[in-house]
Amino acid sequence: MKLYVGIDVSSRDLATCIMDHEGNTCARFKVDNHLLGATFLRDQILLLWANKRKPTEILIGMEATSVYSWHPAMFFHQQEALQAWNVKVFTINPKLIRKFKEAYVDLEKTDDIDAWIIADRLRFGRLKMTAVLKEQFLALQRLTRMRYHLVHQLTREKQYFLQHLFYKCSSFTQEVDSSIFGHAILELLLESWSLDDICQMDVKQLADFLRQKGRNRFADPECIAKSIQKAARSSYRLSKCVEDSIDLLLGLSIQSIRSLQSQLKELDKAITRHLEGIPNTLQTIPGIGPVYTAGILAEIGQIERFHNQAALAKYAGLTWSKHQSGRFQAEDTSLIRSGNRYLRYYLVEAANSVQRHDATFRAYYRKKYEEVPKHQHKRALVLTARKLVRVIDALLRNGQIYTPRKGEDR
Repeated sequence: MKLYVGIDVSSRDLATCIMDHEGNTCARFKVDNHLLGATFLRDQILLLWANKRKPTEILIGMEATSVYSWHPAMFFHQQEALQAWNVKVFTINPKLIRKFKEAYVDLEKTDDIDAWIIADRLRFGRLKMTAVLKEQFLALQRLTRMRYHLVHQLTREKQYFLQHLFYKCSSFTQEVDSSIFGHAILELLLESWSLDDICQMDVKQLADFLRQKGRNRFADPECIAKSIQKAARSSYRLSKCVEDSIDLLLGLSIQSIRSLQSQLKELDKAITRHLEGIPNTLQTIPGIGPVYTAGILAEIGQIERFHNQAALAKYAGLTWSKHQSGRFQAEDTSLIRSGNRYLRYYLVEAANSVQRHDATFRAYYRKKYEEVPKHQHKRALVLTARKLVRVIDALLRNGQIYTPRKGEDR
């Protein structure tokens, strides 16, 4: 006999429903979402139900509700007092609970009913894995997800910067063949010179400035200086009032960009240090370094959680939906809308790096790129990421190193 414990988690409460294997409700109660409340709930499970009914297994489930379900899930997963009853803890995708609830007509929306639905979903079964990771993967996951957040924040900040730069010098990106976000160019913009000042400046003086701030990394600083002056001459002029505002915004944006870049460097160092304690062979794949490896491992955890590589791909959201009816089979289908967006991000980024460093993946990418007339890069990259999933699954499951297969294109 199994015992099913459904918990509806909020920032304040843990609404609980305990159900037996026949679907009968054994108990309903609510406790506070903190250590004392969870401890009381554990004792109720043990004293009132486990010790009396002698279940062969206790399944505890809750929706994956941002940070609020993390502490309760880890608490019940780590309780030695519950291990004698073969406890399994599931953090369930809210979409599964929502779709399951639709099978019941006219159910109200309350915490008690939601807890009952979760318990009944546990009783229904077919939850093939728990979402509770080992602590080493959880610690790494917090680092890699923070990096994901910072990367997207940096991208947004650079987009704002480019908008303000267009106001300042509308021809800059068209005329200047150099990285806008390089140290020298950013230092030039921080000087808050007007376009007329740049136009009247001696080319050699401007080139010396770029050479000094760029630490002699420009192959031809005078050519860059001339292109900057050309951009300044051909750009629209702003009034003094507007120009001062744009200069201020550019300066603040540059500070934000540099701050985010500095944070990413510190985070990458921490990720690399933490990864040293997790044995793996993913870095034997050309193009995959410690950051991509960490991002992938942090979301996968123990590879044994997945039945096969197809299950891993579905978890990452790298599976295409099917549309078939009778003899009709749709050829143009889209990716599924569910999946772990963090794992999908690191897999796609890693695939883009791998196809630049490995001949086998590069040939596969080019083949998929040339198959269609539109969305070529995006489609080829996602398909390359799907191919990478099969390789990663084999390496993690068998503990082997990467060996490219010549002529492989599937």
